[in-house]
Amino acid sequence: MSDQFVEVSTSESSQSMNQEPKPPGRRLKWVPTSTDHIIAAEKRLLSVVKTGYTTEQVNIGSGPPGSKIKWFRSSSNEPRYINTVTFDSSENSPTIVLVHGYAASQGFFFRNFDTLASKFEVIAIDQLGWGGSSRPDFTCKSTEETEAWFIDSFEEWRKAKNLTNFILLGHSFGGYMASKYALKHPEHVKHLVLVGPAGFTTESEHSSEQFSKLKSSWKGAVMNHFWESNFTPQKLIRGLGPWGRNIVQKYTGNRFGSYSQGDPLTEEESKLLTEYIYHTLAAKASGELCLKYIFSFGAFARKPLLESASEWKVPTTFIYGTEDWMNFQGAVRARKEMKVPCDIIRVPQAGHFVFIDNPSGFHEAVLYALHKYTSPGNPELPPFPEGLTAV
Repeated sequence: MSDQFVEVSTSESSQSMNQEPKPPGRRLKWVPTSTDHIIAAEKRLLSVVKTGYTTEQVNIGSGPPGSKIKWFRSSSNEPRYINTVTFDSSENSPTIVLVHGYAASQGFFFRNFDTLASKFEVIAIDQLGWGGSSRPDFTCKSTEETEAWFIDSFEEWRKAKNLTNFILLGHSFGGYMASKYALKHPEHVKHLVLVGPAGFTTESEHSSEQFSKLKSSWKGAVMNHFWESNFTPQKLIRGLGPWGRNIVQKYTGNRFGSYSQGDPLTEEESKLLTEYIYHTLAAKASGELCLKYIFSFGAFARKPLLESASEWKVPTTFIYGTEDWMNFQGAVRARKEMKVPCDIIRVPQAGHFVFIDNPSGFHEAVLYALHKYTSPGNPELPPFPEGLTAV
């Protein structure tokens, strides 16, 4: 459990006989932030979802201190768990597993669960070290060890759930790890859906002139130092104490409200998402510390997926918002090297969080891409959804 400041209203109830009563004031108080708080915030956020669901902590085993299993290295030998939410679905529905991105967790898909559950058995997870999953000490010291932390823990989760032949959907950093998992275990994945995936662009090929100037400046040197020191956004939220919550609230209100490219959150949705994000960011640092080992400054992959495109064995669909800061040209280049079916779809009025910005457009893209699994008796591909763009 980690403690965080929160600003609360209070009135002074005990006054001496000679003192004037003090008006209600403001004071700072430490309040607990823990996995229990995350799960509680998750439950409140999912209250807007109409489909029934079950939550479970899937045990993926444990490794004693000094274990040779890299992603288990820790001072603790406690079992590790993956927070898992499974939504009610029709019998024999194809299974789709949703994997969140960096500094996120499975609740970010709250606007999509109802629609997707009408066609699939939807299972959403918090990756190891994030959200409501276990947060073991992060001791990885290389890109290889860090990738193993996520890939191997996901595979242990798959074994525990006895899953195979499923659709795997990953967003951003989750798309990167979903791709790495599918490269290592293609026999379990029948289709890969990558939503604004990270890791398909390289600094040498896609770095802009503006970024090059920034990197060579003193500001860039300072920012690069912070990056290599593994100064994460979560550390900033924790360090700001009571003001951290305000930062999250402003971010949520602006990014998914006034500055939303598509369908802004309602006031209630914004409130619930803010609380959820705050607790997931303020909890113990764990999986977040992967950042510098997977990406260099500027979010360029140290081991770009482009280098593995020719080894792809799973049919893949890329989905990008038209305003996504992730460059879809990386997917275009990767497709040229792939020897499996590959489609690229762009959704209007949406940025990097396309599934929040334009949920209806996102759903149309997913259902179009996965038509053969949802309508096995109708092999003909439906008309391409109006408003979307095929690249």
